[in-house]
Amino acid sequence: MPMPSPRLAHLVVALLLSLCAFPCADASVHDYAGERFDGVGNGFILHGGSEGVYASAAAGAFIRFEKVVFRRTPESAAAAGQDGNRTATITAVIFESGDRDAVGGSDVSGGRALCCTADMARLGACTEGALVYRTPNGTVGWPKVTAASFLPGGLEAAFPDETAAVSRTGMYTLLFVHCDASLAGGQVAAEGKTIWKNSRGYLPGRMAPLVPFYGCMSLAFAALAAYWFAQYARFWREVVPLQSCATLVIALGMVESATWYFDLAEFNESGVRPRGATFWAATSGALRGAVSRVLVLLVAMGHGVVRPTLAGLSARVAGLGAAFFAAAEALEVVENVGTVSDHSPTPTRRLFLVLPVAALNTVFFYWIFSSLSKTLNKLKAKRMTVKLEMYRKFTNALIIAVAVSLGWITFEIHFKSTDEYNERWRVAWVIPAVWQLISFSLLCAICLVWAPSHSSMRYAYPDEEEGEDLEDTRPLIIRPGPLSYVETWAISVSPDATKVILKTDSGVYAKPGKRV
Repeated sequence: MPMPSPRLAHLVVALLLSLCAFPCADASVHDYAGERFDGVGNGFILHGGSEGVYASAAAGAFIRFEKVVFRRTPESAAAAGQDGNRTATITAVIFESGDRDAVGGSDVSGGRALCCTADMARLGACTEGALVYRTPNGTVGWPKVTAASFLPGGLEAAFPDETAAVSRTGMYTLLFVHCDASLAGGQVAAEGKTIWKNSRGYLPGRMAPLVPFYGCMSLAFAALAAYWFAQYARFWREVVPLQSCATLVIALGMVESATWYFDLAEFNESGVRPRGATFWAATSGALRGAVSRVLVLLVAMGHGVVRPTLAGLSARVAGLGAAFFAAAEALEVVENVGTVSDHSPTPTRRLFLVLPVAALNTVFFYWIFSSLSKTLNKLKAKRMTVKLEMYRKFTNALIIAVAVSLGWITFEIHFKSTDEYNERWRVAWVIPAVWQLISFSLLCAICLVWAPSHSSMRYAYPDEEEGEDLEDTRPLIIRPGPLSYVETWAISVSPDATKVILKTDSGVYAKPGKRV
């Protein structure tokens, strides 16, 4: 076989790159139900799966074929018969991402070839019309190659139920390839399934670390809930509606983390994702995200602090929250429920769902910070020092969360754009995990600042006097009667420091005051 050029992998993975943009596979059981080939270079490819596989000597990892059959149309069989009753062959090739250059070859013209050309066959490098591949140094038996052929006039080509043992940890890809023009144009479709298992279970390798992560997140939410409900029970008479909203966010976070944990644990045991649990985990996550944003917006607007009600804004706040929930729910369900393998949905479809979520997040952020600025100005004007200090702490936490989010978005874009072959799959779980941690940290900050306490009700009635929280700016109350502009007057304090005394030529006037 000829040695591949530096650009050798580009043709083989041209389709793969456009299909591997998602962080997880639907199941370690990859079902094929009517999938068809796409033309790539001088061949045709059907992507059969791509997963990170952990291998160890103690527990066997494998990729198993079960009843994988390709069916062609009678028109395709007739076309092959007119071409001398030749046998049409479909080849399955499994390779590790680092060995992608082993699949395909260079034509004598310097071009890229997935299938052996006539010029390459004349040189004795390969068989014309067959897949070009070679064995990389130090990897005996790889790539794994097996084939199934259509007999003359036959409509089916069945692969044997074989198991390919995996002894080296890596990102593995299965491609079905054919080089026969009679099978082009959607003339052949796949049926059956392949089962992928690593040494840790059936969960795809890049998702495996999420099981202990969501277990830890469940414990973290439980600890936060224990603190919050202890404060809730202790000061239940002082609880305000804003704190009830925070209680809902905590409860949704507990449900989301626990459901994801059990969903992934079941996935790891069976190899098939429990769609009911996945749907509820995705729904609770979308709902928590919407309620969390509404909660932050209500806090920023000063609800229950500088304004007793939202006064006409409630419909807009609820509408924005509902819109975000609908957009986030669509994105979460499409990414996690049903067929969400590396080859479905397409990147264009995902982009279509991501854009509304990004736009609504932008609206939330703008509204939150503009409202927060107005609330801080009101607190300063009214000299509400205690509340002003609370809002400054909240502002600092929010700024830190936004700064970390922007930094993490930048890192995520860099991570995905520089990992075109998914070779850093073992750390890909960190991307969604950090988003969970940012959201949880901001929730903790809100819970610590606005936890139920003996003074909760005091913050809920902003129009009443707040004792020492307000400066005594009331006008001096004196007895009726005009004062002469030529009178002499003096101000003094009573001996017990409880009254302010105004002495004039026309009389003495007193006003109760604070003890100094």
